[in-house]
Formats: sequence, structure tokens, C-alpha cells
Amino acid sequence: MTDLLAEAKAELYRADPEEFMSRRQELAAAAREAGQAAAAKSIGALRKPTRSAWVVNRLVRDDPEVTGRLAALAAELRDAGASMDGGRIRELSAARARLVDELTRQAFDDLPAPAAAVREEVTATLDAALADPEVAANLGTLVRAAHWAGFGLADGAPAPTTPAAKTKKSAPAEPGAERERRHREKIMEAERAVAEADRAVDAANAAEQRLEDAVRRLEAELAQARQQLAEARRQAYRAESQQRRAGETLSRLQR
Repeated sequence: MTDLLAEAKAELYRADPEEFMSRRQELAAAAREAGQAAAAKSIGALRKPTRSAWVVNRLVRDDPEVTGRLAALAAELRDAGASMDGGRIRELSAARARLVDELTRQAFDDLPAPAAAVREEVTATLDAALADPEVAANLGTLVRAAHWAGFGLADGAPAPTTPAAKTKKSAPAEPGAERERRHREKIMEAERAVAEADRAVDAANAAEQRLEDAVRRLEAELAQARQQLAEARRQAYRAESQQRRAGETLSRLQR
């Protein structure tokens, strides 16, 4: 049986976000007509991606090697972090910056010049994919940009420590650590705000789609009514002509 949900994801997260809502509705309707109610429900629940998320989704769907390159470097970064190899860490950090920069340029190769904020979010998302396996797993179906707020090379890879650093862990929090804690809290608050904004956008887009459907339906009904009115006028004209000719015939016969 055809995997309609997978096909819908492949199409929707590759196509321009401006087409997402209307096409999602069409694909869900097609799944229902095919008797796949569960797939139709899942398709209808797919969320529209932001512009930056779409750019990343499009990149990995157009070039399957991108995810492999990110995964390979992420594994090297984790291994280097675990081994505490300073030279290797510096080498891979430079490779990380080069790869993210290269993929960001590739993502915009055939697109109009992006806004600075969109480019920054694409760069941040690719960087996060190297550090966060969850982000990496969602490449291709992202609904918003991702940001890596941690330290070190990759998720689960401890940063190099020294005896002095270990001693500081048991000491009271330094002002710098407190600033970082507050910074992380602000990032979490911002992410929650983004999630709420995403939900608001989805709701607004759904309302817009419903109204557009209603307008199209009313326009179709109006066009049909105009056709019926034109036909009724033609019939009235023909009837009046027949009435006039019949009256003239009767007048001639009565003379």
C-alpha cells in the first residue's frame, strides 16, 4: 500500500511554505478518498514550516548527502570530546564551521537573497544538527529553526576540564555561570514564544484557508446564478417574441 503520509511529507516540506496550507488540504482529502482515514488525519495535522526551516528541509531533501555529512562530523565531534584530544577538537571545530558555512551557502544557491535573520537561523539550525541528535533526526520535516544553547562539541560530549575546573564545580556559582543560566532561561522563554507564535500562525492560516474556500464556493455559486439569470432572460425574451408574433397573427385573422 502506498505510504500517503510519507509522500505528503516529502511534497509539503519540499514545496514553498506559501503553498503548504492549500496543498495539505488537497492531500488529506485525497487520502480520505483513498480510504486511508488515519493517513488523512496525520496529513491534516502536519505543521507549516517557517521560511528558515523550509530552506533547511529543502536542502536535505534535494541533496541526500547533506544528512550523511552532518552525521559523520557529529560522530567525530563526539569521539573527540570524549577522548579530550585538544588538537583533534580544534581541528574538528574548524571543520564544523567550514561545513556549516558551506551548507548554508548551498541552501541559498538558487533562492533569492535571504533576509539576514533567515540566513542566521539556517546557520544556527545546521549547527544545532551537529550537536543535537533530535534536531538531526528531524531534518527534512522541521517546522522551525533550531538553536544549540549548550557548550562543547556535541550533545553528550563533555568539554575538556582541568583540576582547577573540577574544583570550581563545587564552589558557589560565579557571576559568569549565573549569566549563562539566565541566558539559557531567556532562550527557553524565546523558544516557548516561538512555539506559541507557530500555533497562532497555524490557526490564522487555517482560518484564512477556510475563508478562502468559502469565498471560492460563493464565487462559484454567484457565477452559476449569473448563468441561470442570463438563461432566464433569454427565455423571457423568446417568450415575449412568441407572444408578440401570436398577437400579430390573431390581429390579422380578426380583420
